[in-house]
Amino acid sequence: MDTLNPKPAPMNTEHEITICLGSSCFSRGNKITLEAIKAYIREHSLEGRVFFHGDMCNDLCDQGPILKIDDQVFRNVNSDNVYEILNQFFETIVR
Repeated sequence: MDTLNPKPAPMNTEHEITICLGSSCFSRGNKITLEAIKAYIREHSLEGRVFFHGDMCNDLCDQGPILKIDDQVFRNVNSDNVYEILNQFFETIVR
């Protein structure tokens, strides 16, 4: 498991999702992935449980787009696989 610059999530959230907004990840489609994540959070009523924000991926550009959920780093994330990643991660809390 990899970790990226840990930043404290707001105290009232259970999970933190960080999407890389660096130019390399963004040019590879993170703008679309960002919107898909926002839609997923809305569709699964996770707004009060998830702190979602952008950051930089710290030199993982060649493996991007990068998505971090809590302390897990996901590489090569795109709009085709992001729902599967989110479903696998949140399957225990999304019902």
